[in-house]
Amino acid sequence: VTGSSITSFKGTQYLLKNLFTSLGLAIVLISAFMAIMFSSWRMVVLSLIPNIIPLIFTAALMGFTGIPIKASTILVFSIAFGISVDNTIHFLAKYRQELKTTNWNIRHSVVLAMRETGLSMIYTFVVLFFGFGIFAFSGFGGTVAMGVLVSLTLLVAVTSNLILLPSLLTG
Repeated sequence: VTGSSITSFKGTQYLLKNLFTSLGLAIVLISAFMAIMFSSWRMVVLSLIPNIIPLIFTAALMGFTGIPIKASTILVFSIAFGISVDNTIHFLAKYRQELKTTNWNIRHSVVLAMRETGLSMIYTFVVLFFGFGIFAFSGFGGTVAMGVLVSLTLLVAVTSNLILLPSLLTG
């Protein structure tokens, strides 16, 4: 069987397989980094939760609205996961530093880490939200879908990092 539809189908299957492989590898590497950084599997789980939620949100949104998985929309997951993880690592590194200075007072360390890193996370989000959001005005459908999906995923990611992560740490 040959033709452009078969080639497109096989290409999408290949991209999808590589997406899951790369996300799985990224999760394993980030988990290993967090395990080394904190020496606690609880912290590994807590650091992954706010990063997995935006990906689940995006997949659900794509399914609900009927956006197909293709080369332009598969990129959304990698981009959003990378940015979300960057914010999480930034926050948790500052949290770890504050734990040492506050004599392991978790609640106070979370507040200090949030004061220090929260504003930079918001600035990063605003710049990237509008940077990717500008793709919504493109004439190419794949670019529009990617821009809108990345922007919405970043909104969920910054929300989960600013609200959910501190709540999980103090809870």
